Amino acid sequence: MRRTLRLALVQMDIAWQDSAANLKNLDRLLQALPETDLVVLPEMFTTGFSMASKQFAETMGGGSVKWMERTAKQKDSAICGSLMTQEAGEYFNRFVVAQPIAAMISYDKKHLFRMSTEHQNYSAGVKRITFPLRGFKICPQICYDLRFPAWTRNSRRLHSPEHDLPASDSLDDEFKLDYDLLLFVANWPAARRLHWLSLLRARAIENQCYVVGVNRIGSDGNGVDYAGDSVVIDYNGDTILDLKDRHEVGMITLGLDVLSDYRRVFPAWKDADRFEFVS
Repeated sequence: MRRTLRLALVQMDIAWQDSAANLKNLDRLLQALPETDLVVLPEMFTTGFSMASKQFAETMGGGSVKWMERTAKQKDSAICGSLMTQEAGEYFNRFVVAQPIAAMISYDKKHLFRMSTEHQNYSAGVKRITFPLRGFKICPQICYDLRFPAWTRNSRRLHSPEHDLPASDSLDDEFKLDYDLLLFVANWPAARRLHWLSLLRARAIENQCYVVGVNRIGSDGNGVDYAGDSVVIDYNGDTILDLKDRHEVGMITLGLDVLSDYRRVFPAWKDADRFEFVS
């Protein structure tokens, strides 16, 4: 059984509030895509980080999601990224995963960036999710979520005292952890790129997992500049892929066995503090 995950990180400029232009650009970027398991697009890849949710949000049956579904089948690869969506009169910054065969997966951004009035134009998500792919357990997150380590904490226990798992030295215990890959898509400004790179590394070390951060480049319609810095960081905090400020698709293969070995040899996760989320 193959215990690897092939990723394609798409670091791109995003045409401001122009879905058609962005999807056309992506068709070009992905035209010669090698075999891969998961294509990762930035946050709000169809519009840029826009607060015009009432004007540009689409339903889950809209053209952008249909493009994701069609592309996943054409490339025989899962494809993910966030886009503005509307549902039952509410608007969400929603992380969507389209797969060639399996059902659609979605996560709504929990932490809304109030400094750009995101909290006034979108509704916050309430549930963290994980999804399986090629033997990996993946936890999707969006941009500002990166600043809140309790929300992204990798735990081997359900967050409820009555469901606590007993301590054990079983060699299989690492597979009770919530996830193996913490995945962030973002429109993270260049002015705070030190925070982006520092927090991604911290999340990888503290959660003993791979961390992938996919950011955009260029400038948006509000004059905000983006430096890219899309990276893959391993469980030891080492950067194993860095796209810097390039407009490109970066490829990398991650191994599950080396991650499991690291967790077994250095099982700091067994000593994590116990807590539960209180709403």
